[in-house]
Amino acid sequence: MHVRPGSFRLRPVPLCTWLGLAVMACSPRPEPADGRVHVLLGVDRLADGLPASLDGKRVGLITNHSGTDREGRSTIDILASREDMTLVALFAPEHGIRGTETGAIAFETDSVTGLPIHSLYGEIRQPTAEMLQGVEALVFDVQDVGARQYTFPTTMALGMKAAAEAGIPFVVLDRPVPITGTIVEGNVLDTTFSNFAGFYPIASRHGMTVGELATMDNEAFGIHADLTVVTMQGWSRELWMDETDLPWKGPSPNLPLFEGTLHYPGTVLIEGTNLSEGRGTDRPFEQVGAPWLRAEEVADSMNALRLAGVRFTAIDYDVRQGARKYGGERLHGVRFAATDRDSYRPIEATVLFMDLVRRLHPGDFEWRSSGGGDRPLSYSLDRLAGTDQLRAALEAGTVRALLTRWEEDAERFRAMRRPYLLY
Repeated sequence: MHVRPGSFRLRPVPLCTWLGLAVMACSPRPEPADGRVHVLLGVDRLADGLPASLDGKRVGLITNHSGTDREGRSTIDILASREDMTLVALFAPEHGIRGTETGAIAFETDSVTGLPIHSLYGEIRQPTAEMLQGVEALVFDVQDVGARQYTFPTTMALGMKAAAEAGIPFVVLDRPVPITGTIVEGNVLDTTFSNFAGFYPIASRHGMTVGELATMDNEAFGIHADLTVVTMQGWSRELWMDETDLPWKGPSPNLPLFEGTLHYPGTVLIEGTNLSEGRGTDRPFEQVGAPWLRAEEVADSMNALRLAGVRFTAIDYDVRQGARKYGGERLHGVRFAATDRDSYRPIEATVLFMDLVRRLHPGDFEWRSSGGGDRPLSYSLDRLAGTDQLRAALEAGTVRALLTRWEEDAERFRAMRRPYLLY
């Protein structure tokens, strides 16, 4: 475990008793025969005992379907079964407790435990004093993807702020960065553009676990919560998720496949345009298209750039009815395929892709509105990029210079994050 500031202690659990997890606690587990690395998650390490900040407390849990131990047991069930604390409330991030919702989340009651499920994705996004009534500690256990635009770290930060205001501890059960903790890419958010899809000034692809992000949020950005991070065992920064022996459970409906996470830090920016980012298909964020796209020409032109670690293939794909873009239509598209993920830089590839498409289709390519209002957030791309410089560079044809500046941003962030790394 790791905690900043404060201290922790482990409350022993009777040998070979807790939910059958004693097998894990009582005897060493060999490395997998297939060469994958054996990793214990933060929630797995609770089998050895609770941190002092949870011992005997009435606990609220922020989680979803990705909150499981390495054997697939729900963190909800694990905490509800413990006798050294009492689980009293659940809090649902975007997509809900079960990870299937696509809009605002409503208040509901958990059918298994009977506990209230408070929505943190709707009009209210930070736990209120009313929600926290009777809660003596908050726990966060959600799988992140490693990109600033994913909303779960913002939910975590707002939960920490609520815990600090209420004077209760906040505990993060740590999980891997699926796309490694070594690669940092993209710009650092301009706080003028702070929003739910980018809250603090961090790099777009930050390479930090949720526990590390929580530590940075708490110390660098002034939350000052009573924070405990229950760290993983066996994980190291260079690992991709599929190099561990942990199962992959898509953290949202739009990232069902692990391959989608390889491209997401870049292709999430497509959401800010009238191109389809593949939502409503079986490969969201791996393919980009539109009815008007000259896909073969675009794919050939992108391959001619000889970008490291990626190839582009022209395809046609169908979008399911009800999708937010082009529902029920067949699109001409381009599929992104990582050929060397260690050298692949998806943000660079996506920015150059948008630049190319805009030049080839000046009468068709458009920016999406973010739903009205004045600048700086009237354009969806500005909200996603955390700056208006990307849109300006695409309009001016200066994206190469912008990408050079973003490389400098990433290097500065790499140095900034160093004191908060736990692995």
